[in-house]
Amino acid sequence: MKWFIHILTPLLLFVLPFAASAGDLQDPHTMTFPPLKFKIPEAQRVVLENGMIVYLMEDHELPQVNITAIIGTGSVFEPEAKVGLAGLTGAVMLSGGTISLSPEKMNDELEFMASSIESSIGDDAGNVSMNSLTMNLDRTLRIFAQVLMEPAFRDDKVELARRLTIETLRRQNDDPKGVADRELAKAIYCGTPLGRMPTFATVKAITRDDMVGFHKKYYHPNNVIMSVAGDFNSREMVAALTQVFASWKRGPVEFPVIREPVTEFSPEMLHLQKDVNQSVIRMGHIGITKDNPDVYPIRVMDAILGSDGFNSRLMEEIRNNQGLAYNVESSFDIGRRYLGTFEAETETKAETTAKTIGLMEEIIAGMTKQPVTDQELALAKDSIINSFIFGFASTASAASQKARLEYYHYPAGYLENYCDNIARVTKEDVLRVAKKYLHPKALKLVVVGDLKRFDKPLSTFGKVEEIKSEKEE
Repeated sequence: MKWFIHILTPLLLFVLPFAASAGDLQDPHTMTFPPLKFKIPEAQRVVLENGMIVYLMEDHELPQVNITAIIGTGSVFEPEAKVGLAGLTGAVMLSGGTISLSPEKMNDELEFMASSIESSIGDDAGNVSMNSLTMNLDRTLRIFAQVLMEPAFRDDKVELARRLTIETLRRQNDDPKGVADRELAKAIYCGTPLGRMPTFATVKAITRDDMVGFHKKYYHPNNVIMSVAGDFNSREMVAALTQVFASWKRGPVEFPVIREPVTEFSPEMLHLQKDVNQSVIRMGHIGITKDNPDVYPIRVMDAILGSDGFNSRLMEEIRNNQGLAYNVESSFDIGRRYLGTFEAETETKAETTAKTIGLMEEIIAGMTKQPVTDQELALAKDSIINSFIFGFASTASAASQKARLEYYHYPAGYLENYCDNIARVTKEDVLRVAKKYLHPKALKLVVVGDLKRFDKPLSTFGKVEEIKSEKEE
């Protein structure tokens, strides 16, 4: 430690003369700063002859290139009898290699070049991305294009992916948090594709032909929006993309009609028995889409309630004042294509389960009864506005933001006006949207834990329905 003291002492002697006196210190809660000014990075938008939309953003600081393709597809389009098809298709597109390149050969090449390619399909979008050093861009781009256009779906890789998924299903109830998240989504989105989860039966029913057909139905260049960021010349990149995707022709794309969730609000109490010391608590209900004009005051309301970490009401009361949980939060997830959800979550020891649930419901209800304070409003708006810049931490993230905005049909000027729209939110706005969009008496409540240890019966919060684990046939 002596070396540390020897270094620290001269530093203190240098710094202390410049330290502010006690009278000069300011309360950080009352400090004011000029408004954050940030210019959204510009991207060049190009449409290739085959209909593919491309956003390009040059950045020559590092010798690397990132490319992300968003494909208009998603698990919401799966047949009901084959839930899990989209996820398996997205995975095997990469693991199964391409028509002209075996998985082993592809992996060896990518590893040798220090390149990477990833492929997946989520609820409402497919994604294939690549990262490459500039010197290896040409070859990596060609492999990337093959994965998009010509996945082989080799039988052995299809079977391996299916077995891995089934093994995941066998273990899905081992994680109490995962169980609670899954069951809450099923309760909120009941009866719609958004609430469907893979089962042993649906996964076993999926064949290679199903994956080939799913890919063929949605993977067309005119159904792709691509972002390209990094060390390249835009004119040369457009030429390279045109060449590498020259054989990929436009195709018809038809999207099935998706049943929307019911927007009637009714309470529900679900429990899964698990002999654990800690209870997992999830609660929520259906929310809104991005097209709702109240999206900005809702974001501010949610920050004050529970999404802004230690500054939120949920964290302040349940963790700081009551010591009932390590973490507690809420999230008013704004749906981009389909209705989103409002959710609140925490974990607490079994003996304080009912107390914690009651407090969470009380705090949520409190948002609907009186205006927030000036300090809460200012802190929430500052937090949202100041964190906005981190969505553009890299050129790759900035370019992909542009692509996602078009993919999800956000209005022109959304990013440019975002901070101003947040800044205009008032206390009256927050109270109004809390009364309109929070439904504390109609929450879907999911608890995973040991019923015998709870401080009060769950029936305190309504009629309890026991969740039964699915058994493999």
